[in-house]
Amino acid sequence: MALNALDGMMARTYNQQTKLGEVLNEIGDVISDVLIFFPLIKFEAHQIYLVVAFLCLGIINEFSGFMGRVVSGTRRYDGPMGKSDRALVIGLYGIVSYIGFDLSGFSVYIFATINLLLLLSTFTRLKKALNYGKDI
Repeated sequence: MALNALDGMMARTYNQQTKLGEVLNEIGDVISDVLIFFPLIKFEAHQIYLVVAFLCLGIINEFSGFMGRVVSGTRRYDGPMGKSDRALVIGLYGIVSYIGFDLSGFSVYIFATINLLLLLSTFTRLKKALNYGKDI
């Protein structure tokens, strides 16, 4: 996450932003999310549908943020479950599981909540992109 943010800051600071770089950054974000979160399918096999939905909704959420750029000219980061939020929640989930707490009884609620927040984020991003420049 830090390197991802640093990359964007450096490109803006040194005026080295390009359309290709922006597209590659977005694609790289989605690919990294899938690669990082894909092992959840193995470790949360009893919640496989919720984990697959989490992966898909994460991709859709990032796509809706990028579509804001296409529709309104600004990349949308709105909503309660962006890329950093997903990384934080799943990171905490992993740490708590690693230190020995069994979260399998709660994982259905955790992933269902994350998925609902992803839907809300996606809806918020699309709504704000479509209403950009208007009173919301």
